[in-house]
Order: sequence, then structure tokens, then C-alpha cells
Amino acid sequence: MKKFSGKVVALLMALSLIVGAAGSFAVFRLTLNRPHVSTPATEVSSAAADSEASKVKVIHDLIERDYYEKVNSDKLYNGAIKGMIEALDDPFSSYMNAKLASEFTQSLSSSFQGIGAEVQMVGDKVSIVSPIKGSPAEKAGLKPNDQIVSIDGKSTEGFDINEAVSKIRGEKGTTVKLGIKRPGVSRELTFSIKRDDIPIRTVESRMIQNGGQSIGYIAITQFNENTDKEFAKALKSLEDRKMNGLVLDVRGNPGGYLQAVEKMANLLVPNKKPIVQIEDREGKKQPFYSTLKTKKDYPVVCLIDEGSASASEILAGALHEGAGYPLVGVKTFGKGTVQQGIELSDRSELKLTTNRWLTPDGNWVHKKGLKPTVSVKQPSYFYVTPPALKKGETLKFDQTGDNVADFQKMLIGAGFDPKRSDGYFSRDTEKAVTSFQQSAKLPATGVIDQKTANELQAMTMKAVGQENNDRQLKAAVQEVKEEIK
Repeated sequence: MKKFSGKVVALLMALSLIVGAAGSFAVFRLTLNRPHVSTPATEVSSAAADSEASKVKVIHDLIERDYYEKVNSDKLYNGAIKGMIEALDDPFSSYMNAKLASEFTQSLSSSFQGIGAEVQMVGDKVSIVSPIKGSPAEKAGLKPNDQIVSIDGKSTEGFDINEAVSKIRGEKGTTVKLGIKRPGVSRELTFSIKRDDIPIRTVESRMIQNGGQSIGYIAITQFNENTDKEFAKALKSLEDRKMNGLVLDVRGNPGGYLQAVEKMANLLVPNKKPIVQIEDREGKKQPFYSTLKTKKDYPVVCLIDEGSASASEILAGALHEGAGYPLVGVKTFGKGTVQQGIELSDRSELKLTTNRWLTPDGNWVHKKGLKPTVSVKQPSYFYVTPPALKKGETLKFDQTGDNVADFQKMLIGAGFDPKRSDGYFSRDTEKAVTSFQQSAKLPATGVIDQKTANELQAMTMKAVGQENNDRQLKAAVQEVKEEIK
């Protein structure tokens, strides 16, 4: 059976670790015959390419010699590299200097400091792929596909991903202010997020008792170098406890090491079909197979959402197409290209898109995502935009607007139904606000002020974290129960 060699990584943004997660686009860290590549032009052999490379050197020398101000030579070459990468118009190809490359590698095997959100370039916009579960970014309310339009009051227009990441990251306890443009929301949102340690704890497991059945639950937040070991341990523990079925949760998982996916698939996916297929630009496909001969004797269901990207999609695709297991939730992110990570002589690193990855049946999910076999959306308050009140602003009876609609959804999540969520501040909404204020020991005015807004947001986040409100998990458990023999 063909296996992944070297350090194969599935990551979505080469620099995202500094902001949050380790990523989710397929990246191969090559084990070369020689330890390092001396320069980006070393392998160029054609006369035309040599000529172009010489032209870059001539321009560099002219600027260094004749420009009216002294210019750092490294800055010029880094600018040339940046220009070549930008010419590809590919958000997944990138270049990191030695410092960023080192931080990138470290983030996959330890904790780091940041806000806990995976980012990538979409066109010329810095965009959120997925916040890590339990991270400051998730608690603040950042969502997949949010566009970061400003950082600490400065527009991100013209920023590359390196610049954005370097300004968002920072020491634990410090705060970064992000301006966000969210699809479907007309106003710009503002989030003040306190940076914290982002632990790389990738596997959580427990047993769910439902209707006399013991159903194992394993959540995977990303795939790092220890995830497959943690997963194997969790799976064995649940099997030893005689679970009747398994729910595997990769919602909000932006990716990680592809070797971890392979080893995990070896435990669940039989070898009748490949786990994944890697396709080069000539169309040649290289399949990678599991070593498992037969399926488990219990049903398995995989939970997915719009924050499940690349490595998560590889695993979900293998489970569904390779083993016939159902997918529950909503359509995944859709990241289907493969990058090679090549370390250069100065310890900087180039990540270059070189391949596509395909599902066991040969499907390319890029920009399309994996569709669930059982489509389930969460309650509306799971997707609510945290309303922003201006200083001294209040909302009260007979007012209308998006802010009112968002607060109505949050009231529903907090257990105080305003009977509507269309953005009109009705008498029923006023009553619901009053009841909420009484329960939170706030002045019962029926008017939403900043204190009420803060308490309501905290209560909503608490509701989102409660298992009995998780419609997707409930549906997955029900799907397992229906398949138990």
C-alpha cells in the first residue's frame, strides 16, 4: 500500500498558525535528497529562465547602487519573491521568512499565543476560515468567511497575509481590534479580542447515553503530530467501554498533518478504495490506501460544517466514499489543492501549490465542499452577529433594524422568546427583554443598553455551548441509533 512519506501536511494557510489554527490546505513538507535548496533559482535550467533571473539581479543591483535612498538588499529580494507569488493569484501559495517558518512548524506541535482563528487570502481580502473551538476568536463571535478589513483601526487594503498575521498576533493578555465585513450584513462589525494561549489539544472524547445505547463521541479540532495517537487511544477507550456506535466530529477543524489523517483512516476506513488521491498537473493520480481490511462492527457518523477544511474534508470524504458512512451537518469549506513546503538555505520556506487532492471516488471538492448526506443547520442564534451598540445607544419599542433582529435571535437562545426575529422591536420583544433583565439582575427597563447587550451575548454563547441545543449532534446520534444492528 502507498503511504505518505516525509512530513505531509494538510493546511489551509501557511501563516495562519500565528493567528490561530495550524491550517487546512494540503501541504507536502518534502524530504529532499539534499537538506536545503540554495536559492529559488537554483533548479532553473532553460536559457530563457536564466535570462529572466539575470534581469532580476540587474534590477536589484541598479536599485541598490543608484536609488536615491539606501535600500536593504533582503527587502528587495523578498519583494521580488512576493511579486512572483502574487502573480500566481493563488491564496495557498506563500513565502515565509525564517522566523515565520519556524513559528509555523512549532505551532503544529505545541501551544502558541494568538486569537485562535485560521485565516487565508480570498482575492485581496484577509478572510477567516475557521475559529478554533474555545478560542478567543470563537468566543468573540468570529465566523467562517468573515473578511478582516481593518486591524487596530488601520485598513488591511494592500496587506499580504504576512502583514495581516504579524499585526493580529501578539502576547497573551493584549488586545487586538478587528474590523469585520460579514457576508449578508450591511454594516461593518468591530471585535476587540484579547489574545491568549491557544493550546493544541486536538482530541476530545466522551460517551453519550441515549435511548439505552452507548454512543461514542470524538471531536478533532485539528490534525497535529500527536492527533493520531490521541485518537487511537480515545477510540480504544470507547471500544473497551462497549460503545454501540461512534460520532466523529470535525466541525470547525481547519486541518493539519495529513499523516494523522492516514493513520486515523487506517482504523476506520477499509482498503477497498483509496483514502485520498493526489493528482499532478498532467492528470496522473496517485492513490493512498488504508491498511484496514474490514469495516468496524458498529456504525460511524461524521459531523461536518463550513469550517471543516482540507484535511478534515479528506477524512470526511474517506469515511463517506471509502466506507459508506453518512455525513451530517452543512457543506464543508472546499479546499482541494496540495502545496509543497520547501525549506531554503536561509531557513525561509516556500509553499507552492503543485497538486490537487481528490476523494476516493475522484471528486474534487475545491471551492465546492463536501455536501452532507443529512443536512442539518443549527438554531439561528448559533449564526447571529454580535450586535454593536454605539456609545450611549439603546434599542427600545418600535425601533427596527438588523441589530434588533440579532438581539431577538439571542433572546431565543437565552430562553426568552420574543415571538419574532424580523427586526421589529415589538411589545413581545420588550417583554422578553424585561424578563431577561430580571433574570440577569439588571434594571428591568425593557430597553436594550450596553450592559444588557453584554449579558445577553454571554448567555447566548453559553447556550451555543450546551449539548442539548446542538441540532447537528442530535441528528448524528439519531443517525447512529438508526444504524445500530
